[in-house]
Amino acid sequence: MTTKDERLNFLEEMQDVRRIRRPNRADIQIPRELTPGHLERQRAATDRPRRDQNPLTADAVDPLTAQDILSWQRPGIQHGVFRKLRLGQYPIEARLDLHRMTVEQARREIFGFVQDCLRYGVRSVLILHGKGERNPDGVAHLKSYLAKWLPELESVLAFHSAQRHHGGTGAIYVMIRKNDLQKQRNRELHDKR
Repeated sequence: MTTKDERLNFLEEMQDVRRIRRPNRADIQIPRELTPGHLERQRAATDRPRRDQNPLTADAVDPLTAQDILSWQRPGIQHGVFRKLRLGQYPIEARLDLHRMTVEQARREIFGFVQDCLRYGVRSVLILHGKGERNPDGVAHLKSYLAKWLPELESVLAFHSAQRHHGGTGAIYVMIRKNDLQKQRNRELHDKR
């Protein structure tokens, strides 16, 4: 609480203070005419279409059926590590569900998902692609494309069709490589010994 003397002292100190009459705002005026710089930036934005960073293509693939098992690993992946992945023994840190997506939507989602996993240090993921059993031609389209796309992504170390309780041949376990921060932590941890 303030005392009576403190309040009087404050009012005495503030007696010469006057209110500012003009508003304390910046005077912003939007230029009405476009400068040569504006025109050049507009031209550059419309002349060059954005380049798609996604390396995955929707070219023709070998058709797979609902019961086909997907299995792939990069050279150098230890047998025990791949076995644990195949058996679903790594904790699933993230999931991506591709059900009801077109091939083009799945292409974008897969690329973005793997990039996000690498960025955030997510190593073991589950992708639900479906079996394609309802397709009249019996081809599991998304599964077929996944089998082509995943090895094309450098961040993917290995993948295998999931265990029955995680979706069986309608889902896939994917192992993502360590990001630079995780590699540095690992080096620091093992160099201290």
